[in-house]
Amino acid sequence: MTETAANVPVAGVAMTAIGVAVIRARESRREDRLYDDPFAKNFVEAARAGFDAERWARLETLADQFYEGRTLGVRLVDDRFREAIDHGCRQIVLLGAGLDTRAFRMDLPRDIRIFEIDLPELFAFKEPVLARAGADPTCHRRVIAQDLREDWGKTLVNNGFRPDQPTCWVDEGSLGYLPLEENRRVVLTLTELSAPGSRFGVGRFAVDTTSGPYPELRRLVSGDAEPPRPAGGLGDDVAEWLEAIGWNTEFHSWNDMVAPLGRPTAPLDPGTGNIAAVRR
Repeated sequence: MTETAANVPVAGVAMTAIGVAVIRARESRREDRLYDDPFAKNFVEAARAGFDAERWARLETLADQFYEGRTLGVRLVDDRFREAIDHGCRQIVLLGAGLDTRAFRMDLPRDIRIFEIDLPELFAFKEPVLARAGADPTCHRRVIAQDLREDWGKTLVNNGFRPDQPTCWVDEGSLGYLPLEENRRVVLTLTELSAPGSRFGVGRFAVDTTSGPYPELRRLVSGDAEPPRPAGGLGDDVAEWLEAIGWNTEFHSWNDMVAPLGRPTAPLDPGTGNIAAVRR
């Protein structure tokens, strides 16, 4: 087995990043693509070597099932990056960065500082792939190989993060794998580290995690062991809770956010969308 294959996360939460890379690679091949991620195909090619044929086929099937919504979500976060920068955020922290490549592909200004936080096993796979691809970030990029259940805030500060400067905090789904208490601990930490004007977004999605592709996703993550029970998220009262701990919030429906992108998609419940929060 090659070193690359040995480092591929074939189970656990880190594995979900490979599925998202499959989605980004597929989107990047489209002539009408919403974004272009030239490194997604490198991750997909490197990851395939670590999976047996049956498990890889299951991963690709899941990626197909999540493709429509997830690829729109990637573009919306791209737009959130640009909006935050336009509003004065010069720091961006990715909570559960996965195989994100925005530091490389979005032509961000040199003075922007991106901090990527994720599990050590994720970066053990990611960094060698980027190095072989000759990827060079356009902005400052710092990797924080740490579990969000640990004291990541202290490590972040020790790696050059400035709590006195406005920050854009980005979560693309990692917090969904933590129970409510641990989720709120993460948000309390980032709140303490947020200067006025900092930005954070929380998804509000009414989905049945016991049906559709979700049980299969949990089986793959658990390595086909007994799947864990769905995590608790941030709770139904998340908007009120964020307001209470120092954020101003505004809800944006999914239908309204994706309409300008011109990508045909089935409309969702009006209560589905994103809670945009700005630190007071």
